[in-house]
Amino acid sequence: MESTWIFKIGPIAFDGTILMMTILTVLIIFLLVFWASRKMTIVPKGKQNVLEFVVDFVNGLGKDNLGSVESQRFSLFTFSLFSFILISNEIGLVTKIETPGEISLWKSPTANPIVTLTLAATVIILSNSMGVKKFGFVKYFKNSFMRPPAFMLPLNLLEEFTNTLTLALRLYGNIFAGEILLGLIVTMATTLPYLYPLSIVFEIVWIGFSLFIGAVQAYVFTLLTTIYLSHKVLAEH
Repeated sequence: MESTWIFKIGPIAFDGTILMMTILTVLIIFLLVFWASRKMTIVPKGKQNVLEFVVDFVNGLGKDNLGSVESQRFSLFTFSLFSFILISNEIGLVTKIETPGEISLWKSPTANPIVTLTLAATVIILSNSMGVKKFGFVKYFKNSFMRPPAFMLPLNLLEEFTNTLTLALRLYGNIFAGEILLGLIVTMATTLPYLYPLSIVFEIVWIGFSLFIGAVQAYVFTLLTTIYLSHKVLAEH
């Protein structure tokens, strides 16, 4: 596994590379949305069209699983989540920056398991807390964990932990594997010069495929988020 820049504040160690890339991702999203939403018109065109398409696409996921009323409550959250994961997935494909000591200074935030686990935990915690807020703890518990048959309670409780892990590891595994293979292609070009032309072709193809996979993973993560939310904030009949 490649090394990243680590720094400490007191006894606590921080991954400086991931921290910088996360801040950069958030900044890119803010600037893109700010730029696309400037001078908006009643009849959208150009950059406004793109922004509205993304917003409508994400809102559509929410409406399919949460309904038109509940989806409005979470529209900003799901849009922010989708945007962050999409840019995070793709940003590591832009370039590769390393120090002479082979410390990576540029990589996708979602190629780090702590980031994806944090995102997944946020979704699970939000889902459960919103369920409690809407129904009260007793009704929420019955709605979420005591659905017939009642003997499924232990498995339903265990599912909360497995959902967190699967949601996080699916995203991390796809993005991390993509960056590793891209690095191997680059290494092949530098260590075996006679394969340089072939490695260029492989790199272009793999970057294109990775861009597609990154978009799919952002879609899947957001889709599953709306599904988890629906299980907690919609009453079972």
